[in-house]
Amino acid sequence: MKNVLWVLIVCSVLAVSCGGNSEPEPESLPAPSLVSTSPADGVTGIDDSVLSVVFTFDQNIKCSASAQSRISIDGGARVDKVDAYSTDLTVSVSGLTEGSSYVLTIPEGTVEGFRKNQEATAAVSFRFSTWMPDPVPADPADPADWEKASAAATHMGVGWNLGNTLDSNSGAIDNMWIEAFTSRSTSDYETAWGQPVATRELIHMFKKAGFNAIRVPVTWYPHMGVVSVTTKQGSDGEWHGYWDMSTWKGYDVDPAWMARVKEVVGYVLDEGMYCILNVHHDTGSATTGWLRADRQVYESVRERFCSLWNQIATEFEPCGQRLLFESFNEMLDTKGTWNWSTAEAHEVINMYNADFVATVRATGGKNAYRNLILNTYAASSAKEALAAFRLPEDKVEGHLMAEVHSYAPYRFAFDTDRPQEVFDASCDSEVRGIIDDLNTYFVSKGIPCVLGEYGADTSKRSEGELAKQATCYLSAAAKYNIPCFYWMGLSNGDDRKVPQWTKTALKDAIVKAYKDNKK
Repeated sequence: MKNVLWVLIVCSVLAVSCGGNSEPEPESLPAPSLVSTSPADGVTGIDDSVLSVVFTFDQNIKCSASAQSRISIDGGARVDKVDAYSTDLTVSVSGLTEGSSYVLTIPEGTVEGFRKNQEATAAVSFRFSTWMPDPVPADPADPADWEKASAAATHMGVGWNLGNTLDSNSGAIDNMWIEAFTSRSTSDYETAWGQPVATRELIHMFKKAGFNAIRVPVTWYPHMGVVSVTTKQGSDGEWHGYWDMSTWKGYDVDPAWMARVKEVVGYVLDEGMYCILNVHHDTGSATTGWLRADRQVYESVRERFCSLWNQIATEFEPCGQRLLFESFNEMLDTKGTWNWSTAEAHEVINMYNADFVATVRATGGKNAYRNLILNTYAASSAKEALAAFRLPEDKVEGHLMAEVHSYAPYRFAFDTDRPQEVFDASCDSEVRGIIDDLNTYFVSKGIPCVLGEYGADTSKRSEGELAKQATCYLSAAAKYNIPCFYWMGLSNGDDRKVPQWTKTALKDAIVKAYKDNKK
């Protein structure tokens, strides 16, 4: 009996312990909550084909491989990589195109916390759009209605020089190394001074950054007629190429060179930017400079000069109003005198400019109304050169403009025995005085003006000081609607191949100065 009672007691205890008084299931915990995104949701103006978005949650999170595969983006773009670390989920996408809108979608439950029994995370939709270039207004159907030079000067905006590229050349009649020791291909010349060949991507980078004009300097003499060189051993024991310029025959430009120039100009025009095309190191102090501000030289080369511009103008006649021709670069007298020269040399400059205008206009078509740019002696901003400059007669009114260059102050812009390393108040005053002179001699008299080159020809100035100089030029020039073209520097050497900026802070300062001061 006792055994039976004991069994009943045990069973009763077991029944109670296994009955309905068990512990309740714990309540589910809140899911990880999205705190922020970088960049912000709805961001616009993304200026690259790739983007990484960081989603930050209120706690440590994880995302399994299978969950990652559910993250998607529309518009033909693709998700390349997903990383979960600490509180951040980073999603990298690519294949973005300009002027497009996208939605990056993270489905419900994709992101998980590390706590037990957590709810599924809410779905996330991240919206953004890429940079859209401003629409390029179509040219008036009738070239007679094209914008005048003064309007072009206002519309050019921020400018840059594609320097040391199509202007590269051997540069000395006793050291014609490109002609003597290369195949003389277009790329041999284009890369001779340390820059890679120009690319559409490089020009596009400038457009996206806010630049609206590119000056394309071109040296033509190696590609005109027949340039024959001989090689001989110099006193230094090295072999050199020599050019007797008296043997230079023929005027025709090499079709391959013309085609390459046209291709690069096309890169600029296709972006809706203004392009200035010129005759560059055919002038200057080098012994290969065949254009001189000298009456006798003028008479001997006039036919060649006019033939060159006839060929250029004919080739580019179909191009619209955003292509401007520049007569020549920095033409000097036979002594290589900078800044200013004799009255006769200054008058010869006016004669070359008159021939340039007449030659271009004679090709007709769109060139009859194209805006043309004329340089002063040495492209100098010295008062003597400004005072001697004269616009030639033209068949149309209001389609001519002047150009000068300025690298000031001299001790800041160049390497000297007494360098000016800081762009101080005295530097600021000097630059503003130069720009005021351009107003006095040109703009106030109805002659639009371009600052075709400015900057510093030295690597020994800090980027911050260079930015001060550029800001000064741009702020001073804005008062008179003078567009300014920085000489090189902003993207140089291998950086152009990427392309990427060499001096990002300087580039940003230039664009900001223009935006802050434009009328």
